[in-house]
Amino acid sequence: MTSATTTPASGPAGRATPATGPVLFASDLDRTLIYSAAALGLTGPDNMAPRLLCVEVYQAKPLSYLTETAAELLRRAADATVLVPTTTRTREQYQRVRLPIPTPAYAICANGGHLLVDGRTDEDWHAAVRTRLTDECAPLAEVRAHLRATADPAWLLKERVAEELFAYLVVDRAQLPPTWVKELTEWAEPRGWTVSLQGRKIYAVPRPLTKSAAMAEVARRTGARTTLAAGDSLLDADLLLAADHAWRPGHGELAETGWQAPHVTAVADRGVGAGERILAEALRHAAA
Repeated sequence: MTSATTTPASGPAGRATPATGPVLFASDLDRTLIYSAAALGLTGPDNMAPRLLCVEVYQAKPLSYLTETAAELLRRAADATVLVPTTTRTREQYQRVRLPIPTPAYAICANGGHLLVDGRTDEDWHAAVRTRLTDECAPLAEVRAHLRATADPAWLLKERVAEELFAYLVVDRAQLPPTWVKELTEWAEPRGWTVSLQGRKIYAVPRPLTKSAAMAEVARRTGARTTLAAGDSLLDADLLLAADHAWRPGHGELAETGWQAPHVTAVADRGVGAGERILAEALRHAAA
């Protein structure tokens, strides 16, 4: 790890910030850097639409994209920073994504439950996360039982468990009662769980299972002097708060709720264009 040469400063989360070392950029993927066809948010004439690069195929069909401009910015960001893809996706889902850069040295999956180092799970990190969840949260089985008992088949499409760490539902948003997520949140909070509604998915995630903790570990290992972050959902809020500077797009759960923090820039761009803006801003900060 690169050591500091002067007295460390303190970042937004109170962490010691070395005076030297690389810039770390931890970014959420879906609806922050990469976008499904439904999330692209293209509003102009078809002949003026940006050229898109497909970065994920699922069941032999294209699934996720970024613009060619964003792809070039991402390559530059990978050269200028320790770029850390940071996602709630499982490892299998993450490994379907083929970003136009070499395999990152670090990646964060399952909302911080898995820290990948050169594409492989750090088992010590995962074991420590498991211990903390056991000590601090109601068990996953209890949460799943509650979800099954309260979800209505009229709007529930799928019920899934991710990496045996958290649960999520795929729902018909048009049929979902407007108070159901709020009621689930009120039930989950005293049990140490967080609820997040993202598109058609409702996530129930243990509160200690955070992207920010994993980002802090990567910052420690790399001796990062500055941490940058980006994300769009409630599950990204802790990541953005822990960074020295961060961005959220003009769409998504955080934008819809008006979430903000002094060092978090609310980008006006929505859809795939927000990915370009965030990458350009991160590069500007990395060069400062």
